[in-house]
Amino acid sequence: MLGALVVAPQVLPPAPIASRRANHIHLALPVIVSMASSPNLQQSLNATRADRSFFGHPRGLATLFFTEMWERFSYYGMRALLILFMTAGAARGGLGFSYAKAGAIYGLYTGMVYLLSLPGGWVADRITGQRRAVLYGGILIAAGQFCLVAPGIMTFYLGLVLLVMGTGLLKPNVSTIVGQLYAPGDGRRDAAFSIFYMGINLGALISPLACGWVGEKVGWRLGFGLAGVGMIAGLIQYTLGAKYLGVAGLHPAIPDNPAADRRQKRRVALAAAGALAVLGILGALAATGAMVLTTELISDALGVALVLVSVAIFSWLLLGRGWSPEERKRSAAILVLFLSSAVFWFAFEQAGSSLNLFAEGSVDRWVHGYQFPASWFQLVQPFFIITLAPVFAWLWVRLGKREPSSPAKFALGLFFVSAGFVLLVPAAGGKAVSPLWLIGTYFLHTLGELSLSPVGLSAMTKLAPTRVVGMMMGLWFVSTGAGNYLGGRMASLYGSMTIPTLFAIDAAFAMAAAIAMVLLLKPTVRMMSGVK
Repeated sequence: MLGALVVAPQVLPPAPIASRRANHIHLALPVIVSMASSPNLQQSLNATRADRSFFGHPRGLATLFFTEMWERFSYYGMRALLILFMTAGAARGGLGFSYAKAGAIYGLYTGMVYLLSLPGGWVADRITGQRRAVLYGGILIAAGQFCLVAPGIMTFYLGLVLLVMGTGLLKPNVSTIVGQLYAPGDGRRDAAFSIFYMGINLGALISPLACGWVGEKVGWRLGFGLAGVGMIAGLIQYTLGAKYLGVAGLHPAIPDNPAADRRQKRRVALAAAGALAVLGILGALAATGAMVLTTELISDALGVALVLVSVAIFSWLLLGRGWSPEERKRSAAILVLFLSSAVFWFAFEQAGSSLNLFAEGSVDRWVHGYQFPASWFQLVQPFFIITLAPVFAWLWVRLGKREPSSPAKFALGLFFVSAGFVLLVPAAGGKAVSPLWLIGTYFLHTLGELSLSPVGLSAMTKLAPTRVVGMMMGLWFVSTGAGNYLGGRMASLYGSMTIPTLFAIDAAFAMAAAIAMVLLLKPTVRMMSGVK
């Protein structure tokens, strides 16, 4: 019933290959490439784009806003508890993992969440369409959260696997649908992503407050259950609001070469089957004791996979056949932004790992005789985002022609995230420091996030080759996954060195990337070929 309500298919009449190729060049929306030959569908699309009933934007933006809000409620509610739950002793209802093991699992989980965005985008582009992918992803996420509620270490790991798969389907594709609500050149697009980004942070704001309190004060697993309830609310809202999306995201892309597309799908199916077979063999060997699979070993394998996937995709984009010179140049610009984004998220996403552990063990959390949960610090950044996002949106418009380019905004983001750790270094060596130090760090990190993250989402929808825009949005989230993975591995060093040293290393990496980004500003802008 849910699937029928959201994704009831409409037959698209075939268009000549030459016509489809032209549409690929001129449209930013590959899933609607045959609209020109279907007047009714084109009329529906135009009506959706012309709608201004949601603060001057299409009403469908509200559907996506609240879908993403509830998905982020689920994700950040669970994330606020994850490393605290893993490191808490059995007497407190936790798993009793060491910092090293918990950090490796945290990095593995958060890295895989975003790595799976790449195949999630491909599946939507080629098979299901973005709308189905979002629905199926939300169902898997809810199932994963409720697995975490069940006792037992196997259900814990199963829950993480389902969450990874579900987020990989939902996360890139809901963002792609946002872009499809607007015609190429529509000046509302950047503002739409800013509004959408506020939905992300509204969910991230309320989830630690609710799930964090329930998890730390009542029971860890009940906190995960509340996160699952949030995802169910998002699915209900998405289903009821699907009618406002028109045909956006409803159909997969029409390939230029159907025979080549079928061959590629067969190769992907064989590769997936091979990967499952390898995993099955490794699992059997581990079960019989013939091989020891440690968390750290699996996490190292993910690091290698992230590098190999990134190299393979960018090699295909920059060296493969079938791309225009402009597409190659823009792909090179994406590579620069991709690397900068990975470093930024490496530092920023330690909010859920090393900074979360720092909040629990080294920050004075007593207020009038009540010790508030450490996870409540996770709502500080979303609060600043919601407060400051309108200011940044106004600032970019106010600057007009003096508005910094996207690469310049990335350099600012890296500078601010580095400055946040620099601020914390002198205070981190003491015990029970004032919460204001951590709040100040999160404030600077938020300035960096607003300079980089919504800008990156918008730039990706404009720079990505149109026939693989869903997959490229997935690739963009791979940069976030790489950063999350590295941040988790950095958190695994928590306790093995002094906290000021740990934070100083974070600051140094981010500042080095900021300097490199400044040096690459002009060539990157040239490679963007007119995209701002």
